Amino acid sequence: MQSGKPARERILDAAHDLMRTVGLARATTKEIAKGAGCSEAALYKHFASKEELFIRVLTERLPRLTPLLHSLTAEPGGRPLEENLTEIARQAALFYEQSFPIAASLYAETQLKRRHDEAMRELGTGPHLPIEGLDAYLRAEQGAGRVRPDADTFAAASLLLGACAQRAFAYDATGVVPPVDDFARRLSRALLTGLR
Repeated sequence: MQSGKPARERILDAAHDLMRTVGLARATTKEIAKGAGCSEAALYKHFASKEELFIRVLTERLPRLTPLLHSLTAEPGGRPLEENLTEIARQAALFYEQSFPIAASLYAETQLKRRHDEAMRELGTGPHLPIEGLDAYLRAEQGAGRVRPDADTFAAASLLLGACAQRAFAYDATGVVPPVDDFARRLSRALLTGLR
C-alpha cells in the first residue's frame, strides 16, 4: 500500500482488497483501517458506515458502467450501435465478475443485506440504476432512429445486464468463465436482432 496516497484512497484500496479476499461480511472496519494504515476513527471521517464504504468500492474501484451509459445517452447515433452495446456488455460483465465475490456474503446474512439496502436508498444508488441507464440510452437510440420504434428498451436493458450478471454467477463454480470480449460481442449481436 502506498503511504503517499491520501487516506481516503488508502481506505478504498484496503477495503477493496479485503472485500475481494474475505468477503463483505468478514471485512471489518478495524481490519480495513489496519490495511490502510490508519485508525478506525480516520476511516469514519471519510465514510459514514461500512455499507457506504462498500458502495464506494463498487463505484470507484470496479469497472464503471454508469459514466459510459451517460456519455452514450448524451450523444446517440455516434459510434455503431453494435460497438456501443458490446462495450456496455463488456464493462457490465467485468463489473459483475469482480463484484460477485465481494457481494455474495450479503445474501447469507439478512441483517447485513437490510443495512446495505438501506444505505443504498440513502445514497440514491442501487442495482436498478444501470438498467435504467441502459434503458435511457436505448430510448435515445430509438429517437435517433437506430432502434425500432416498438422495441421494448427496458426489457432489452434487463436482458443484457441480467446476462452479464448471470455470467459471473453461473460460471463461478466451474472456473471456466466465457472470455469477456467474445461473450460481450455475442450478447450484443443477439440483442440487436430484437432491437433493429
